[in-house]
Amino acid sequence: MINAAAVIMGGGQGKRLQPLTRDRAKPAVPIGGRYRLVDIPISNCINSGIRKIFLLTQFNSVSLHQHVNNTYHFDQFSGGFVRILAAQQTPGSETWFQGTADAVRQGYRYLLDTDPDYVVVLSGDQLYRMDLAEMLNQHIKAGAEVTIAAKPVGRAEAGALGILRADAKNRIVQFVEKPGKSPVLEELRAPMYKDERFLASMGIYVFNTEVLAKLLDNDKLDFGKEIIPGSIESHKVNAYLFDGYWKDIGTIDSFWEENLHFTDRAPEFNFYDQKAPIFTRMRYLPPSKINCCDLNQSLLAEGCIISGHRILHSIIGMRAVVGEGTVIEHSYIMGSDYYGAELKHSDRPAPGIGRDCFVRNAIVDKNVHIGDGAYLSPEGKPRDFDGANYLIRDGILCIPKNTIIPPGTRI
Repeated sequence: MINAAAVIMGGGQGKRLQPLTRDRAKPAVPIGGRYRLVDIPISNCINSGIRKIFLLTQFNSVSLHQHVNNTYHFDQFSGGFVRILAAQQTPGSETWFQGTADAVRQGYRYLLDTDPDYVVVLSGDQLYRMDLAEMLNQHIKAGAEVTIAAKPVGRAEAGALGILRADAKNRIVQFVEKPGKSPVLEELRAPMYKDERFLASMGIYVFNTEVLAKLLDNDKLDFGKEIIPGSIESHKVNAYLFDGYWKDIGTIDSFWEENLHFTDRAPEFNFYDQKAPIFTRMRYLPPSKINCCDLNQSLLAEGCIISGHRILHSIIGMRAVVGEGTVIEHSYIMGSDYYGAELKHSDRPAPGIGRDCFVRNAIVDKNVHIGDGAYLSPEGKPRDFDGANYLIRDGILCIPKNTIIPPGTRI
């Protein structure tokens, strides 16, 4: 096995994913009914044989810490771990993480305790499945000092991403962060593809450990904007071409869209690959019970009690309760952390969706109570709007975590 350690970025505020990130870090946002975003990079590490994993956290990190601590337990013989490095004040630094490079710099001394030969830097909020061992092997075979995972994209996407240009041996000779529609984009076209393609940085990096130390020995704050462009002239920086499924989930509409893609008959990214499974917390919930409901093109997590009329093109998360006569279409219902019977010392109504409700084009966060007869849809409303107990972002209705929607509400 290659002696490598992974560093996962988990500290961003995720402002564009509000209100889902109002009470949690972006990597802790639930996806697919039973997973969290952070499960994706951690699972990629485990499936690739990387067992030394550091998670850098900063904003709203309590639920992220709880999830990681309750999920990832390695046996005493493997020497593996997922270690949380929270932002902290130290004699050497009194500030929070100021950027991706600064976060790794502040945690670097803990990284060195494991004495890795290589360091893999990953984002905590991307959806992809990658064999990182293959990337490491290419990095070693090529004698590279830095390797950047790159995905071919079209012109429409390229302007908003970090775009690189590589020679015939995959050595990167130019890197431009978010070129937009500027003329420089023409210079960055990837010559190895017949169709017009540009190589976009995926924010996934491999560094030789001693090289990473040199690149961080300054006050530069960000990998994409500063460290990587500056390293091209001074070090051998290679590209690792990845043509699999990869999405950077940054907005409400992309989050909603990607989750509903999981319900496709043959989704591009799925959770059914037993050779490279996505791991998450074992909750030991009972099977879901369907009393009466017409279910089509939907995912149903464990522990649910469904008595609705119709659920179409939707994801129903764990412990969700859906009352009789209710219709749910094109929505992600995240479910609940508990059943109503567990609320012994609270006057809150039980989480779940009541009788004869209608929910369309929505994201309903955890522990939400929706009263009987509620009608919830963003149709006919502005694409971005703040209501009393709901928000509309990118044309998607969002019900924040722990919200109580009174009976008969019409949104």
